[in-house]
Amino acid sequence: MGRYIIRRLLQFIPTALGTMLLLHYITSLAIQFSGNPVRALFGDRQPDPAMVAAITERLGYDDPCLSQKGNPCFGLFWDRLQNVFLHFDFGINLRQQDVTDLVANALPFTLKIVVVAVIFEAIVGITAGVIAGLRGGSFADYLVKISTVFLISVPIFVLGIVVREYVGVKFGNTLRGVDWIPDVISSGVFASGYKLEYPFASLIIPGLVLGATSLATTARLTRTSIMENIRADYVRTAKAKGLANKRVVGVHTLRNSLIPVITYLGVDLGGLMGGAVVTETIFNVPGIGRLVTQAARSGEAPVVIGVVTMLALVFLVTNLIVDLLYAVLDPRIRYE
Repeated sequence: MGRYIIRRLLQFIPTALGTMLLLHYITSLAIQFSGNPVRALFGDRQPDPAMVAAITERLGYDDPCLSQKGNPCFGLFWDRLQNVFLHFDFGINLRQQDVTDLVANALPFTLKIVVVAVIFEAIVGITAGVIAGLRGGSFADYLVKISTVFLISVPIFVLGIVVREYVGVKFGNTLRGVDWIPDVISSGVFASGYKLEYPFASLIIPGLVLGATSLATTARLTRTSIMENIRADYVRTAKAKGLANKRVVGVHTLRNSLIPVITYLGVDLGGLMGGAVVTETIFNVPGIGRLVTQAARSGEAPVVIGVVTMLALVFLVTNLIVDLLYAVLDPRIRYE
């Protein structure tokens, strides 16, 4: 087990380096073709050339390679690697704020949304999948299949806007007109966007929207896995031994059926953090997604590289934890 973990941790190095190199090259090309992003700070005003030069040097955009179109800027990339891995310095944005501070301020909002989404898709998705898998061909099975197809087919930005307008605005306004309903529900949970007065309650609806598509996939994956394992020899043997149906389903069938589901949930965790870009923009949540969107629009390369690199590391760690959980779900799995 220990050697397996060490090998997986060593595999993080080329993945992180490859991610950073790709992002570095893309952002370098953007600066080379669109020009110095520092000039965007002044808008329509004509800035003092000395001031522009000073800010450009302070932000690290004065490297000669950034004026040569197509140059990969390996020297600048090496400097960034040293700053990141030796000093944990991801650079600063155009307003000279540390990227680590920006991420630290935005990360809690994204984590709250992701936690709500994961809990929602895990509990509701697995429950719906188990019910549909055990009752194949029934009304419940068809209801799960139809509803999950509907959720998967609706784009997340469409679902988010519809939920915001009809649940957050119209239904929320109706609740806010009722005196006996607490403000934390009417103005917090059913708010049309993020509210500073209700830092967690106002993130519940965005979290549910973020996890809706993943919930549908989780339900269908659980249903398929349950229907495959319910006919397996070990399940028939457990029934022949006279075990209670709850134990047959809850211990023998469900435990093995959850292996592909856990795999999907682990991979989806990183996807949810990246997919929060659309949800956070719709509901005006000051999280990682909105931070990256604003940084990409303004050409702040250090912010984009820093945030995406951190998300890549989170994705890798999550996949390692999921692989280790296999041995818990199936004792036959061992890592040498």
